[in-house]
Amino acid sequence: MQRRFFLAASTAALAPIAAPAVFAQGTGKLTPLKFTLDFRINGQTAPFFLAMTKGYYRDEGLDVSIDTGAGSVASITRIASGVYQLGLGDISSLVEFNAQNPGTPMVQAVYQYYNRAPFVIIGRKDRGVTGDFRSLQGKKVAAAAVESTRRAWPMVARKQGMRGDAFQWQTTDFSARDNVMVRGDVDAATYFHDSAVSLFARMKPEELSVLKYADAGVNLYGNAILASSNLIAQNPKVVAAFLRASNRAIVETFANPAPSIAAMRQREPILDEKIELERWGITAQYVGAADTRGHGLGDIQKLTLEQQVDEVADVFGLKIKPASDAIFNTSMLPLRSERNLPKA
Repeated sequence: MQRRFFLAASTAALAPIAAPAVFAQGTGKLTPLKFTLDFRINGQTAPFFLAMTKGYYRDEGLDVSIDTGAGSVASITRIASGVYQLGLGDISSLVEFNAQNPGTPMVQAVYQYYNRAPFVIIGRKDRGVTGDFRSLQGKKVAAAAVESTRRAWPMVARKQGMRGDAFQWQTTDFSARDNVMVRGDVDAATYFHDSAVSLFARMKPEELSVLKYADAGVNLYGNAILASSNLIAQNPKVVAAFLRASNRAIVETFANPAPSIAAMRQREPILDEKIELERWGITAQYVGAADTRGHGLGDIQKLTLEQQVDEVADVFGLKIKPASDAIFNTSMLPLRSERNLPKA
């Protein structure tokens, strides 16, 4: 697989009660923050809208605006440019960005949202795609040009003893992916698992095979909350305040997702509540992955991140391997006691 430089050019439910609110320069005015999502508004990111609707950001002295994104990779350049202070973006892509922009990092992860990347390839059983990745050999697989799932494929190929070019990529816009699958123009397509709910609404589950990268032994952290290094250096209390409010809403969403979905639908009323609840149900499997109960929401295992950096550097052919501490800054996480998953 030829290396693609998507980031080669840089542009310059217990509420925490002890932490004080952070106001702009001590004036009592709310501190404005711009937060970019990784993609469109849906159930995947519903907790952030709960935090906004219930006033959790305002309680922390923040005036947060949330914008739709253009992919998990694009969030990094948006933050690096200074247009946004915070956003959701892919950890592997952040490793690449920091490698290509050595020195003091412009962007760092500060809260791990997807504790495991929800990368999957979904195939049509009537085209011979089974639960075995080897069944993809010789097939046509749809994927967007700038997409984390596609870029991570060589890691799966290594684990499965397959060639990186075992199948043919069919470059397809995100918006057209379901259509080409339903029509049968391709045999399979890449997805974030929770993004595939739209496909599940059009094809019966028994007609599809879901091949999870995690099942192939590829343990990757997915999208994290990212912050501008300038903001971290100049006002870490603001970042910590944003994380407290967001974490509060994430914990509440695990306990009861309905209010978060309702808050999200205030912004996008056209969305179907049932579908978005189903979507969050899949998202929750990756946000609250197995080791989350050990270290709490938002945190990471340093060894796992170091292994991810090694693999990304090797697969992407990076000349510089960033230190894990330059990728992830855990110093502003909420208290450990506030990041527990609700008991089932």
